Amino acid sequence: MVDLETMRREYLKDGLHRKDLLDDPIRQFEVWLDQAVKADIPDPTAVTLATVDSDGQPSQRIVLLKHLDARGFVFYTNYESRKARNIEGNTKVSLHFPWHVLERQVKICGVAGKVSQLESLQYFSSRPQESQLAAWASAQSRPVSSRQLLIKQFNAMKEKFRQGKIPLPDFWGGYRVKPQVIEFWQGGAHRLHDRFQYTYTDSGWSIERLAP
Repeated sequence: MVDLETMRREYLKDGLHRKDLLDDPIRQFEVWLDQAVKADIPDPTAVTLATVDSDGQPSQRIVLLKHLDARGFVFYTNYESRKARNIEGNTKVSLHFPWHVLERQVKICGVAGKVSQLESLQYFSSRPQESQLAAWASAQSRPVSSRQLLIKQFNAMKEKFRQGKIPLPDFWGGYRVKPQVIEFWQGGAHRLHDRFQYTYTDSGWSIERLAP
């Protein structure tokens, strides 16, 4: 067993200063995301989504960010999945982007709501055909007896739609997370990390430094 207590490293990349931050956290996020993409980080749009079920039990999984604008952060999923059922009962969610190579993290807390059917259709139509078929074949988060059954269902959908365009399932679409709090974290030496939190108020976004 690895000695976990002795595993450590220093965070020695660039610090983060208030003067370097944009007033709009969405624009600031776009800057950091662009830098993560240019740094060739694997899956820079991968984000951990946290939801809470009716018993108060948090649950996390990784989804992919597929759109971002002033209205919020968009991901797509099966509307009958565990995450969707959780959101139906509690729309408050959290997103976390872990860009370890850059010694950066971004945490977003906000409220999730479904995007329009047109937005879902436009994105669904842009997906590879195999991904479209998989959306139809998989009853996401539900028990399945074997992978062979999953492949059988996939092939059945492939045969069903082989002569025409694959339609958008009525149980599949996007969620937009409208941010209320966004935190930017930059690693610092001696664990003195730089943390800045944007909080949305009636007068716009306020910014404050947090202790590491």
